[in-house]
Amino acid sequence: MTGSTQVPYLLRAARGETLDRPPVWMMRQAGRYMKAYRDLREKYPSFRDRSEIPEVAIEISLQPWKAFRPDGVILFSDIVTPLPGLGIDMDIAEGKGPIIADPIRTEAQINALRPLEPEASLPFIKPILQALRAEVGNQSTVLGFVGAPWTLAAYAVEGKGSKTYSIIKHMAFSNPVVLHQLLSKLADAIAVYARYQIDCGAQVVQMFDSWAGHLSPQDYDTFALPYQQQVFRQIKATHPDTPLILLVSESAGLLERMAQSGADILTIDWTVDMADARARLGKDIIVQGNLDPGVLFGSKEFIRDRILDTIRKAGNRKHILNLGHGILPNTPEENAAFFFEIGKQADQLLAVHA
Repeated sequence: MTGSTQVPYLLRAARGETLDRPPVWMMRQAGRYMKAYRDLREKYPSFRDRSEIPEVAIEISLQPWKAFRPDGVILFSDIVTPLPGLGIDMDIAEGKGPIIADPIRTEAQINALRPLEPEASLPFIKPILQALRAEVGNQSTVLGFVGAPWTLAAYAVEGKGSKTYSIIKHMAFSNPVVLHQLLSKLADAIAVYARYQIDCGAQVVQMFDSWAGHLSPQDYDTFALPYQQQVFRQIKATHPDTPLILLVSESAGLLERMAQSGADILTIDWTVDMADARARLGKDIIVQGNLDPGVLFGSKEFIRDRILDTIRKAGNRKHILNLGHGILPNTPEENAAFFFEIGKQADQLLAVHA
């Protein structure tokens, strides 16, 4: 790559360049709202088959690329995918998420966990990421992703998703030494996995701490933040130039803490106004997201106005246009297409609607 024009747009934004429009991609852009995905799901009803058979995962990952030409193409996978490699068996139930038959509740179980060896336990990752890079070339940026230690620990301890997180909070508040052992082991494994994704072709890696927003700020500082830092520190030690994104759901009260994680880019959800997020985080942090996925159920005019409002507030530098979380399953496909269309025309539209 000789000139910046050959560097994909999202990668340029992730490096802090000023651009004429924000790059645009969408979390869960490969998924249930697309007819092409639902058709393939009929043929491969198991999520693990869809995400672990390379040719199927490649096809799914590329469905939004072929339909919308987003500036980011993300690996089709799940945050719990590496857990079996540690010795935590799991399955992913359709519509319910990860199910762990033998939840981690004791120190003996934690001691029995294996170090992650991604080449052996995740052999499908390399062919998927290599194929995505080959397909999109310099026209888009290939993203990998991992789960954060707290969120993976919540699944491992609870055994499934939860509304209260009472089992892991019971462990956190009555037996914190054991939980810290688990979190540290998970952090080391996640760092290994993220570095492996980069070696296989991922140009940016996003870490999802989906459940850390359920912690109080002081507990976030104890059980989430140090382990986010542990992961990012280890990745940066070997891959200092790969931009890293952090997402925490329901994070309006945690933005300043997220900024201490070591991430280069913070995903902002819709519980905070983008102008407020910018004011709180300062000018050096790159921000992503902010649009409520529910906006995509609105009229075209409404969708356009909300997108332009977010872009105006974020500014023309250090912003990646995205939803504040994943696109919802029943979203009209034409509205997803319109989201990308408006994002790519943002510079002209902002001039007209100034």
